[in-house]
Amino acid sequence: MRRLVRYAERLPTAVTALGLFAVARIGGMVAVALAARRSGQDTFQLLGGSWDSRWYTGIAEHGYGRTLHFEPGVVHSDLAFFPLYPGLVRALTEVLPLAAAAAGLLISWLAAAAAAWGMYAIGLRLRGRATATFLVLLWGLLPHSVVLSMAYTEPVLTAFAAWSLYAVLSGRWLWAGSLAALAGLSRPNGFAVAAAVGAAAAYELWPRRGRLSLRQWAGVLLAPLGWGGYVLWVGWRRGDPLGGYFAVQRGWGSRFDFAAGNLEFVRHLLADGDRLVFPVTLVLVAAAVLLFGLLAADRAPLPLLVYSGVLLLVAVGGSGFFESKPRFLLPAFPLLLPLAAALARTAKARPVHATLVVTALAGLSLGYGAYLVTLARIPL
Repeated sequence: MRRLVRYAERLPTAVTALGLFAVARIGGMVAVALAARRSGQDTFQLLGGSWDSRWYTGIAEHGYGRTLHFEPGVVHSDLAFFPLYPGLVRALTEVLPLAAAAAGLLISWLAAAAAAWGMYAIGLRLRGRATATFLVLLWGLLPHSVVLSMAYTEPVLTAFAAWSLYAVLSGRWLWAGSLAALAGLSRPNGFAVAAAVGAAAAYELWPRRGRLSLRQWAGVLLAPLGWGGYVLWVGWRRGDPLGGYFAVQRGWGSRFDFAAGNLEFVRHLLADGDRLVFPVTLVLVAAAVLLFGLLAADRAPLPLLVYSGVLLLVAVGGSGFFESKPRFLLPAFPLLLPLAAALARTAKARPVHATLVVTALAGLSLGYGAYLVTLARIPL
């Protein structure tokens, strides 16, 4: 491991980190392919056509308008899905001879690489090359990182979020606001990026006695336009401008109830037991809360704290789809900064220990990711 760190320090910026990330994700896809072969399933269908991927490709091919009615009060409308990702899929299928699922996978893979590059840039700015490299590697080896290889929107949100946060940290406010607006168009929790941009600007107000530059004001005003615009459009389409989108989410069983639904589910889990996915989810969400505490204790920059905190608040405070919460937290990469810094120190002082940790994480990531996609039969 010590040799790897020294070698990485001699390579051009980000090459090592992106290379390790690519190895991690290719390994994850190989694990899925092997598990799919053993179970008689199609790897491409699993990666490009599982669960929400089918909704996104349906929007890309046919536009909005699909609604499924189940038991009373359970209505699944495709209006719950934000438009940026299916729009990109549709655009790519128009210019390249690709099916929607293949286009979705290509966009996700490219977005994951862009996200890894962006978080490397943040890690490099804050902690140096070794920490930045481990930050990217840890993100690629999370238990739910298999989602980064699927036709899902988390890579797209994370890419825009990472570069928007980097723009805030480096004082590029117009870029920060524009990228935050795009992040807001990608997922329901994408407004976390706009919150981070707004918090950073508010923090600047105090020493400047309430005065911000024109670029800062423009960035702050641009940031929420993507998320707010889509929410209002859905509300207008449903005949309730302010509440229509949230009614759609309630039809899916998703609402913000200050963790009441989650606490009830945890009570059921502890009392009755359940499948492997749910206990693992409980552990991962608890770990995210602990990591946020470490990030705050480490005095991370305010935009990173606000961004991660909002994502964590939405995941913990929102009810519905308990098993999907680790996926919802995938974009919260700043939570990994304390671990990345610790691994960077360990790699220099005790390289064997760092190697064992990374190897264990890789085994968990590849094995659990393949299980989620091929065997779990539960929504990601």
